[in-house]
Amino acid sequence: MAPNVTANRRPIPILMYHQIAVAPPEAGLYRSLYVPPTEFSRQMTFLRYMGYRGLSMTALQPYLRGEKQGRVVGITLDDGYLNNLTHALPVLERNGFSSTCYVVSQLIGKTNAWDREAGIPQTLLMDAPQLRQWVAAGQDVGAHTRHHVRLKNIDVDRSLEEIALCKSDLEEATDAPVHHFCYPYGGYESQHRDIAQEAGYQTATNSRRSRCHLNEDMMQLPRLPVVHSTNLPSFLLKVATPHEDPRRTLSLWLKATNAIKGLRQTEEV
Repeated sequence: MAPNVTANRRPIPILMYHQIAVAPPEAGLYRSLYVPPTEFSRQMTFLRYMGYRGLSMTALQPYLRGEKQGRVVGITLDDGYLNNLTHALPVLERNGFSSTCYVVSQLIGKTNAWDREAGIPQTLLMDAPQLRQWVAAGQDVGAHTRHHVRLKNIDVDRSLEEIALCKSDLEEATDAPVHHFCYPYGGYESQHRDIAQEAGYQTATNSRRSRCHLNEDMMQLPRLPVVHSTNLPSFLLKVATPHEDPRRTLSLWLKATNAIKGLRQTEEV
């Protein structure tokens, strides 16, 4: 299926968060998935101070399509944790920002059961009334499959159910349209991208690290992870520089390498 591509001339960062909460001691190595509320507040305030607007995937689309210009950042939160509502929403509202929360539709009101085998602490997910509260506050709900599955490990028929039915599940739960999808674990194949587009999603995000540049596939948009250890200087590097753009970083490295080689050749002459 032919891709619908971005037309933005200016790189657009899409931030990826998970839990907005203090990491419990038992989180261990997985504490990276937790961003403390105080740090999240500092990051959002910093964005506003720097002249950026934090936007949901719906609000970001005109910028990705090149129809609008401006200093914008996409804000996404994976899995649908209740702490996104209790801790992130007040900060987003205070700064006038919107965001998209990708929800696992068959685990609404339950916990992150997909993480149990890995030993990640179980945390409450938003239930249907809480998701409606999220939407009523001007935030987006996006789809994250029905059971947070590894798409590469299941057959096409089940992939179709996980991707397409998640949309209808969430639209019924929230009484709102669901236009955006996120691949769990960032893993998928071309058939999953096509299923998502055919299901009616307008965008899909993965976990490839980069800002969004011109001619990105709207169904394979990269994001920048914000984790427990992300301090303000590194946050600035993610948002405002090519620091995590593989193509740009490689290009800069090649230019620097060639310049050094040229300098050495000049010195030898």
